[in-house]
Parts: sequence; C-alpha cells; structure tokens
Amino acid sequence: MNFPTLKFNFINIIIKRIFDLFASISGLLILFPFLLFFALAIKVSTPGNIFFRQLRVGKDGSLFRLLKFRTMQNIPQASEGRFNPGDKSRVTRIGSFLRKYKIDELPQLINVIKGEMSIVGPRPEIKQWTQVYPEKWEIVLRVTPGITDNASIVFSDEEELLSKSDNPNETYRDVILPRKLDLYVSYVNNHSFSGDISIVFRTLIKVISK
Repeated sequence: MNFPTLKFNFINIIIKRIFDLFASISGLLILFPFLLFFALAIKVSTPGNIFFRQLRVGKDGSLFRLLKFRTMQNIPQASEGRFNPGDKSRVTRIGSFLRKYKIDELPQLINVIKGEMSIVGPRPEIKQWTQVYPEKWEIVLRVTPGITDNASIVFSDEEELLSKSDNPNETYRDVILPRKLDLYVSYVNNHSFSGDISIVFRTLIKVISK
C-alpha cells in the first residue's frame, strides 16, 4: 500500500497530541489502584501473563504491539494475529467482566503515551483484515489508530453479533468490517478536536449504561 500524507492543520495535530498525553497520563495515575487490582486478579485467577500483546497495523502501515489485559486462556498464536471472531469459549470469568465494561482496553493508554495510538481514532486491526478492502484501508491508515471511535460505539455488541453467526469470519468480513471502514473513512475526512471529545463522552455513556 502507498500512504499519501494528509495536510492536517498543524495546530490541530498538536492539540490532539497534547490531549492524548494529558488524558492517558492522568488516566493511568487516577486509575492506577484499580488497574493494579485487576492485574492481580488476573494473575491469581488464571495461569498466564497479565497482559495480552498482539501485533496490529498502525499509522502508515507500521506494526506495533497493542496492549490489553488478558481476558482469555493463553494460546501462543493469538499474539501473532490469530483471529477467532465471536469465540467466547476461552474467556475467563474475570475476563468476561473486563470485556463487558471495556476495562481490558485501558492498558492501551500506554500505547497512547508511546505515540502508537490516540485516545480517539479508527480501531487498529490485525494485518489479515487490512488486506481486505485495501482502497479504504489506504485512507484509514493515514491517521493514528485510537482506543475508541464511532465504530466502537456502533458495534459495542460486536462479539454478541459474531457469536450468533454460523460463519463469524464471513460475517465480520462481509457485514461488519465494511460498515466499520465507512465510519473510519468518515472520521479521517471529518475529524476535529470537538468531535473527539464528543466521541469520548459517548463512549463513556455507552459503557456505563451496560
């Protein structure tokens, strides 16, 4: 893929990065006792690592290790990009709780501090899915991926949808991913700082209302 550079307003880029750093550092400091509690709970309740690291595709096609709290029984292939959409068979008891309230995503604040992710932006995918609909991914991968976005809100029940499908991979490829990509492209073409703040608040409301 070729990744043309968008001429974003330099001031908006700076504001977005300052917001990312402020929000991620503040979030980690404020939430540290809770994060420590969940980390210990994961370690004590099931064998394996506390964190789950998986290769994802970032801005301009660069690869990085996305960080999450581990919510499933360990399998080595998962960290390299194995994808089992809708598969809940390996989800641990505490993992189910962490997933429901998106707590498993909070370690990605570290990815934000490192500059690999933003608070708001298109969700990063494994390489397998960035090779589908490449013309749209060429647009999406011009920006830094995020922890949340409009697609995360619209498809907050994605796992439920996939678990009910007779062919989850096909459902994801042909139904969910195209709609996500439309939302991603719309974000790339229309995003703003005020829009990002709106997405953050809408995400919080969605999570709290579960």
